[in-house]
Amino acid sequence: MLYYLFTWIEEHMHIPGSGLFQYITFRTAMAVIVSLIITTVYGGRLIRILRAKQVGETIRDLGLAGEKDKQGTPTMGGLIILAGILVPTLLFAKLDNIYIILMLITTVWMGIIGFVDDYIKVFRKNKEGLAGRFKIVGQVGLGIIIACTMFFHPDIVVREKVVNTKPNADVQKHVQEETGRTYYTEDVKSSKTNIPFYKNNEFDYAKVISVFGANGYTLTFIVFLVFIVFIVTAVSNGANITDGIDGLATGTSATIGGTLAILAYVSSNVIFSDYLNIMYIPNSGELVIFAGAFVGACTGFLWYNSYPAQVFMGDTGSLAIGGIIAAFAVVIRKELLIPILCGVFLIESLSVIMQVSYFKYTKKKYGAGRRIFQMSPLHHHYQKKGYHEAKIVTRFWILGIILAILTIVTLKVR
Repeated sequence: MLYYLFTWIEEHMHIPGSGLFQYITFRTAMAVIVSLIITTVYGGRLIRILRAKQVGETIRDLGLAGEKDKQGTPTMGGLIILAGILVPTLLFAKLDNIYIILMLITTVWMGIIGFVDDYIKVFRKNKEGLAGRFKIVGQVGLGIIIACTMFFHPDIVVREKVVNTKPNADVQKHVQEETGRTYYTEDVKSSKTNIPFYKNNEFDYAKVISVFGANGYTLTFIVFLVFIVFIVTAVSNGANITDGIDGLATGTSATIGGTLAILAYVSSNVIFSDYLNIMYIPNSGELVIFAGAFVGACTGFLWYNSYPAQVFMGDTGSLAIGGIIAAFAVVIRKELLIPILCGVFLIESLSVIMQVSYFKYTKKKYGAGRRIFQMSPLHHHYQKKGYHEAKIVTRFWILGIILAILTIVTLKVR
């Protein structure tokens, strides 16, 4: 909203400094600052309200060190994160931008699902919370919305080089500075995305059906839809599983958010996208502002969520964080980088899948279930081995930073 206000002031009143709001970098910095203020200053007030309302976490007895000390710690702190994301975005981003609209829908959608789950746990005293099938329906529903918008909305395009050099309002002429070579580009609807370790760093979803000798617009959309629904569901659940000890999911997500901000910026910049040989996505620069608010919200929440936690984010925060990361990666066409970027979420999820699958297999074969890990998810395994949770979290953060660097490096690896 402030973008439109200061644009009007710049055009009609010419007040010095009002033109700063035209710069994405300035608005991103402001989004980070406002997000930090909301989460740190007003986050403390919300925690006091939650404590007064006795909105405390019910801790299951898992036999872990320090577990009893967390009994009654306020939960539903994800509301702090949601406020830290939504308010700065509404203030500093262009609200008519389709990418921003999609991210706002994602944040509210997944936030509501997580809030309902926490509400049932806290106020209905049902430890299971919202039934798993309803969570899945919500995640699948969001995946369908994202896929349909990405595939059919006319404003979501990529800029590609074209052979046609005839004068056309949609075709743009470029001259490469280094070689003086002339080439032409055009904004087109595309089912392509970026993929690491592959020629030109591009992958077309249409190739999936071509392997089976099929083709067609509808079949391509179905393949794209399945991919997106799977990604949204997997990442959302991965973040939810990772949120098991103080600061783990929050700190990891802040690193992921910062990386996504970098990827969004280079994808929205003609010069950087050409240099890195990745597709240029017009009008996607506004996403950097959203990413700034996201990083600010996660970092500010760590003020209260780091060990020993004064508040837990609950599913209100973890489901929203996972959905946001998945949706953001999809809209900047970097979703196939998620296994690297979200590697911490991935190994946490895999540890649960491996543990459950192996237990069921050995119980069926030997009559008694056996375990690969002392406990799953993986962070609980290390707790069982005697590591302090602060050390586990710090090491997982370091791993997340390494994976973030690797993700950026893949842009130049062919």
